Amino acid sequence: MAPRLADKYKNEIVPALTKEFAYSNAMMVPRLQKVVINFGLGEAAQNPKIVDRAVEQMAALSGQKPVVTRARKSIANFKLREGQQIGVKVTLRRDRMWEFLDRLISAALPRVRDFRGVSAKGFDGRGNFTMGLKEQIIFPEISYDSVDKIRGMNITMVTTAKTDGESRALLAAMGMPFRK
Repeated sequence: MAPRLADKYKNEIVPALTKEFAYSNAMMVPRLQKVVINFGLGEAAQNPKIVDRAVEQMAALSGQKPVVTRARKSIANFKLREGQQIGVKVTLRRDRMWEFLDRLISAALPRVRDFRGVSAKGFDGRGNFTMGLKEQIIFPEISYDSVDKIRGMNITMVTTAKTDGESRALLAAMGMPFRK
């Protein structure tokens, strides 16, 4: 069974975008390639146990095992050594990507306090969109009692769109609540 958002993309969004941008065939319509979720753990330089908790939370959030990112070079001012663990990331594709995006749009974003919409300044000029969240507890998968520290995260949606306008139309059609 295909995810709900994937069905919506295939049956509703592709025909609507084809009509809006006058594409000559369905393969020209922009589509989502992957979603990358990243926890930056700057405080892990002093306390390496923080990485283990972040890995657990990321696995619960995404449904797959995350990768621990390491420092590329040493920076003395930040007390950082080359090879030290400083973050956790996961790349979602196919069904897991669609299900995560559906949970983000329909369950997590409405739980953000004083939410007025997602800023449209996160587009990079090539059709990709990045947004930041201040706390991971807005996701229903994460138990509030098991959280040791509130952490922010970056979520990047990589699309095949050529321009930011096409990408924004794609994400808006999926239900992304952009700020007016």
